[in-house]
Amino acid sequence: MRTLLLLACLLCTSPALAAGQAENLEAGFDPAVMTEGFLAAHPDLRWRGEGLHAYGQANYELAMTRLKRAARYADKPSQAMIAEMYWNGIGVPQDRALGYVWMDIAAERHYHDFLVRREIYWDALSEHERAAAVERGQAVLAEYGDDVAKPRLERVLRRERRRMTGSRTGFTGFLTIVPNTGPMSDMGMTLRGDQYYAKKYWEPEYYWAMQDILWKAPLEGRVDIGDVEKLDEPLDP
Repeated sequence: MRTLLLLACLLCTSPALAAGQAENLEAGFDPAVMTEGFLAAHPDLRWRGEGLHAYGQANYELAMTRLKRAARYADKPSQAMIAEMYWNGIGVPQDRALGYVWMDIAAERHYHDFLVRREIYWDALSEHERAAAVERGQAVLAEYGDDVAKPRLERVLRRERRRMTGSRTGFTGFLTIVPNTGPMSDMGMTLRGDQYYAKKYWEPEYYWAMQDILWKAPLEGRVDIGDVEKLDEPLDP
């Protein structure tokens, strides 16, 4: 479990951007933009963070609820965390077939670590569990797969950007933003409007491209979570 917790935290702890690098997709998220308003406009990040907080407090039922909210907005790390919880029976009855279903959805963009984990799961499933996963997976995919979850987040991003800038085109003009909440709120810093409203945070094409850059390569320095044991007999469905 420690590996996927590390994976899920990575996106929110990426190195800060230097001035003039607002469209540097490889740099990820600038911690200074992680204000309450920003997270309210990015429910994928908000609910993942709250889910991980609940998980860290051993409130696994609440963690599952919050991670599923993030998963509805196409958050792949949250979907992978849900998979691990079902697979290991953390806060829910153990359900390896459903764990595979969630990891399969987490891996649909071919992010390396989730693909590897999905294949480990599949190899460990019994024939009965594999059949159950194929049958049950369609309903989960219809609710949480990228075809429906990505547009769900894209609508929120566009709406919230228009609402906060007051411009139908998203024009930020000469805005200056003082972060009063978030990890950088006590540092007395300011952000230019073009930093806070950088395309990679608000325009879906750039947002998904940044996600791909951050997650497709193998994550270096992760903690080994070991092999999955294959059971001779299927678990009760």
